[in-house]
Amino acid sequence: MSRPAAVVLRRAGAADAADAADVWLRSFDAALPTVVRPRSDDEVRAYFRDVVVPSRETWVAEAVDGGRVVGLMVLNGDLLSQLYLAPEWRGRGIGDRFVGLAKERSPRGLSLWTFQVNEPAHRFYERHGFVAVERTDGRTNEEREPDVRYVWQP
Repeated sequence: MSRPAAVVLRRAGAADAADAADVWLRSFDAALPTVVRPRSDDEVRAYFRDVVVPSRETWVAEAVDGGRVVGLMVLNGDLLSQLYLAPEWRGRGIGDRFVGLAKERSPRGLSLWTFQVNEPAHRFYERHGFVAVERTDGRTNEEREPDVRYVWQP
């Protein structure tokens, strides 16, 4: 593991939407090169601006040196719907901090979906006590990619 990251986790505001979308795009492309995204970069940016940041519990990890957004987490009730880090910031404990925050915010339990091809995500969530409870062929997600649902119960 690299040195711990000097970041602050904070709620995202409207001014963070573009940076959060850029982290999502870079992370998705780096972590999931075989998964076809159904939305263009501009559509993803608009979605973050118009839907995610204003209507979901969106958190960002902001680097202390320079103040840039290097990670994001989105909660929608007890659904951990997004957790993405800038590729160069992975392995520094930010994801661990986000999961800890998600558990604090949803102390009765959490669920999430990740793609079956994303083995590093499986290992990460399992290390944090999540258990795979359902696998699908991807028919119901936008990417049409087989996925797996994980659940954490305290």
